[in-house]
Amino acid sequence: MRNTAKLSTAVLAAGALTFGLGACGSSGSGSASDTSGPLVVAASPTPHAEILNYVKDHLAKKAGLDLEVKEFQDYIVPNTATEDGSVDANYFQNQPYLDDFNKKRGTHIVPVVTVHLEPLGLYSHKVKSADALKSGATVAVPNDAVNEARSLKLLAANGLITLKDGAGSEATPQDITKNPKNLKFKEVEAAQTVRSLDDVDAAVVNGNYAISADLKPAKDALVLESAKNSPYGNFLAVKDGNQDDPRVKKLAKLLTSPEVKKFIEDKYAGSVIASF
Repeated sequence: MRNTAKLSTAVLAAGALTFGLGACGSSGSGSASDTSGPLVVAASPTPHAEILNYVKDHLAKKAGLDLEVKEFQDYIVPNTATEDGSVDANYFQNQPYLDDFNKKRGTHIVPVVTVHLEPLGLYSHKVKSADALKSGATVAVPNDAVNEARSLKLLAANGLITLKDGAGSEATPQDITKNPKNLKFKEVEAAQTVRSLDDVDAAVVNGNYAISADLKPAKDALVLESAKNSPYGNFLAVKDGNQDDPRVKKLAKLLTSPEVKKFIEDKYAGSVIASF
């Protein structure tokens, strides 16, 4: 798990391509007409792959499900691999991100069942509170459209900036109307935000990357996204047309079982919140 987290996005993408080419003729490559092989699911290492591996180790056999988990650090390959059939499903994303991805990439990925929420948080190695950020401080934010907008909304919700009315899921720093601390923004890949903490004054980090870096969002975040009425629940997803795959239906049922809910509550202590 930790070794996976150390790989660069480029290396992982290359590996995913190799995997995709090798898997296209396998029983795990998956399609609406081929459900005989193992269900291959692409997932972020933490917490998605951890949750899937719990299902694999404790629940899948009894349910008659042969589950294979493939870990990817980036937010692109799991969707492109699901689209081209290199994997059967993925588990790593939320609805605003998927909507943006499908629109921009022409993919046809659809959600199956929502499993959990990972609150986005602002972290720092240099200050103990958001109020302590100095004038001109540099804040790293994810550079993909949805997570950057989500980050800016988090900062706005906590009074650090003000966004113009109507700034939605594609908000950028250009939509900031008030910036009393004159914050500077450094746009980096989502996977790099946690690694940038030594180089910037603070960083907005997605929950899965925070947990992978041994941060505890419920404890360590300077400010944390509210889970109430959040549109950012993470779900199991497939290419449109594969929703009725019996293997997918089995996994969806297991992912929303009381056993998985207890696993999430016990392991993540509020840093990951079950959404069912």
